[in-house]
Amino acid sequence: MDLDTYMNSLRGKRAAVLGVGVSNRPLIELLVDHGCAVTARDKKTDLGDFGAELAARGVALKLGEDYLADLTEDVIFRTPGLRPDLPPIAAAVERGSRLTSEMEAFFHVCPCPMIAVTGSDGKTTTTTIISELLRRAGRTVHVGGNIGHPLLSEAAAMAPTDWAVLELSSFQLMTMKKSPAIAVVTNLSPNHLDVHKDYAEYIAAKENIFTHQSARDLAVFNADNADTVRSAAKAPGRVRWFSRQKEVDEGAFLRGTSVVVRDGQGERVVMDTADIKLPGVHNVENYLAAIAAVDGLVSDETIRDFAREFGGVEHRIELVRERNGVRWYNDSIASSPSRTIAGLRSFPEKVILIAGGKDKGISYAPLGPEVNEHVKLLILCGATAGVIRAAVEQADNYAGLEILEVSDYPAAVALADSRAKAGDVVMLSPASTSFDRFANFMERGRVFKDLVNALR
Repeated sequence: MDLDTYMNSLRGKRAAVLGVGVSNRPLIELLVDHGCAVTARDKKTDLGDFGAELAARGVALKLGEDYLADLTEDVIFRTPGLRPDLPPIAAAVERGSRLTSEMEAFFHVCPCPMIAVTGSDGKTTTTTIISELLRRAGRTVHVGGNIGHPLLSEAAAMAPTDWAVLELSSFQLMTMKKSPAIAVVTNLSPNHLDVHKDYAEYIAAKENIFTHQSARDLAVFNADNADTVRSAAKAPGRVRWFSRQKEVDEGAFLRGTSVVVRDGQGERVVMDTADIKLPGVHNVENYLAAIAAVDGLVSDETIRDFAREFGGVEHRIELVRERNGVRWYNDSIASSPSRTIAGLRSFPEKVILIAGGKDKGISYAPLGPEVNEHVKLLILCGATAGVIRAAVEQADNYAGLEILEVSDYPAAVALADSRAKAGDVVMLSPASTSFDRFANFMERGRVFKDLVNALR
């Protein structure tokens, strides 16, 4: 089905768009353009200038705490972070409303092959590596999902020879009924348990990335992660592995410092880990995952050349500046303990760590020993300051690490600056979500960078 056919099937219908964020704004305009009676529903009480623009185009607005009340539209487009089984949504579906999302609609109309990446950590970097490798191989690439921008409205301009590369969250995948030609699961660990009922539901959502594949499609799994290994047994298509810890029969793995690809025809060395500009063993894993996904689509020379040049994605162990011999890193993407642990392990020296944010219902116990091993000064702020402190102080290897709590980021940066000496690393890696103070991790990272760059 192409985009026009899909949108024309909605002509004259009543459509509700739940959540008027970045991903749904082009969707609203697309629905209006194709003759739908649209109601934009959002918990915010004021949408500013965009709200006025919507009203001028005839879009009905239902805002505030009761924005889900009287949900009777023919089709409902859910924003990713909104559970599909909320009582007002479930009741509407039971009455006959059709529940979907911008990303689910894109899967119906995308005219080109798709590669999609999910996992608890490493999604964005792996997605970026895959998309850039394909571009360097001469392909036209469209990047979307949790990274890039909404793609539904651009589907009509895509060609069958293009590639769509998507980063997909568990929230986007919860109700997905289609899967991409190539699916990548970077890893699985408890995450977003403030939204998901339990870890089993979180894993089930992630597994939707490959559940609907055909026998000829490909799924790439992490051979070093017990949960992804269990998930791989359910894959209906071909399975390819990546591993930093063991050799695999089909996929990409590390032998010493050599990145090796093996298949039924034999094996070859693609590059050395010294070719990878990004710091940290977790980025070696990201490359292994990406190489397993694009093997046969991108030459080894292209992979090597790219790895030597690629300096990383914003907010992911991003070097902000070096000042007076002190290196400042922005790792605002680290919204879980496992992500912060990966960041800490990226540096040979002990770091000054700024952490804390909003709790999302997961255990911080694994973070404690890692902080004691890799941190020389811990600066905490935000709602999780207390639970992070407890995890550190209750760890078996706690030896009196200095832990200081501050009220906000300006105070955290000022304190780190006053204590850092030449040769030190200061890293923002919150191990928590940003929603206690910021709209998202990008805003959090930008605020941190502005404060660091403002230091005299």
